[in-house]
Amino acid sequence: MLGHSEQLVAAIRIVASGDALIAPPAITKRLIEQFARTAPTSRPPAGIGELTPREVEVLTLVARGLSNGEITAELVLSQATVKTHIKRILGKLGAHDRVQAVVMAYEAGLVTPGDPAWAPGPNTPRG
Repeated sequence: MLGHSEQLVAAIRIVASGDALIAPPAITKRLIEQFARTAPTSRPPAGIGELTPREVEVLTLVARGLSNGEITAELVLSQATVKTHIKRILGKLGAHDRVQAVVMAYEAGLVTPGDPAWAPGPNTPRG
């Protein structure tokens, strides 16, 4: 079994080769946080200013690692509504997938490395 460092290096190699990465959320989050720490600061990505307040809220939750189901519970929205918000976010940002949108959220300062991990809110079902 690979350690965290080896998993991170393997993930970077997969993405660098142009392949898609389907990794556990913890690995994806670490990869994005590492990128955000080393990425040069610049102006916010194009399209961030076009997002509605609700889309910014959804993007922030996606960037904190929440699944569609968790976002649905937290914001008291339907699954279809969350998917629609994410589709619009990707379109406005010109992002190809959620990971690219999350990187843009970090670049825009919506979330920063070291932000506290998401904690269930009052609307999140308890299991």
